[in-house]
Amino acid sequence: MNPWHIPRSVSLKAIYTKKVASTRRTSSVKNERRKQDEEELYIGTAESEHIEMYLKALWYIVEKGEEPKISSIAKLLNIRQPSVVEMLRKLNEANLVEYERGSIVRVTSQGNNIGRQMIRNTRLLEVMMKYALKIDIDEEMACGIEHHMNNEFTDALCTLLKHPRKCPHGHNIPAGKCCNRSS
Repeated sequence: MNPWHIPRSVSLKAIYTKKVASTRRTSSVKNERRKQDEEELYIGTAESEHIEMYLKALWYIVEKGEEPKISSIAKLLNIRQPSVVEMLRKLNEANLVEYERGSIVRVTSQGNNIGRQMIRNTRLLEVMMKYALKIDIDEEMACGIEHHMNNEFTDALCTLLKHPRKCPHGHNIPAGKCCNRSS
């Protein structure tokens, strides 16, 4: 099976995340108590985060009103153009973008949704850092966290922050299902 084929009904996190749990032999009562109190560890792969970063970059480029080209993606992500071409081929195989050599990249609906979610996650984290936690915005930390946020967490954070419309950099925060933006 092609590792880049992503069925539409499966999330990226479900494909690229492995749950790791340690088990010990204990009595059934102790084992049940341990299950309730024990933390669970997860190992994520860099591949899923790379996919999300490319889709986030594409979403950002389109948001700025520019055409997504190999050169603009490479510049934004600070990587070489051949690396961009290689990833775009993989994203194309996964139906997250439509890409043919020498053409402009078109993001599919599924790819757009993932990129939009990553932008939303990042911008909400920036609002939380600056206004709720009153700390300097740490882009690297926000980028690390954004890949592990599910919709429930994102909507809860958005609600906690009172559904902000702009991030501290002045960019629009995409609305979520939790937002009631009638204006």
